[in-house]
Amino acid sequence: MVFMIEQSQKPNPLRIIAAVLLGIIVGSLLFFIIALFIGTFNDLSGLHLSVSTNVAENIWSLILLVLLNIICIAGFCWKVWTTPPTEPESVDEP
Repeated sequence: MVFMIEQSQKPNPLRIIAAVLLGIIVGSLLFFIIALFIGTFNDLSGLHLSVSTNVAENIWSLILLVLLNIICIAGFCWKVWTTPPTEPESVDEP
């Protein structure tokens, strides 16, 4: 059985809130992983790239963090809007 979402059907607000929170968490984790790899590459090569995990002192770190959070939040919200909620199958069908 294939479920089709109608254009007028809106997702549950709790699913939207969960998508936003999950997007923030995943975006922040991706930022720390990317900053770790850039820092490791920077130490090995000696290029002195200016991306660190200290967003208070570095504007590029802040831009990277905000960009990753926006991308992750948008991705999870899109997934919530395009995926219909699960509904239990009725037992009454023969």
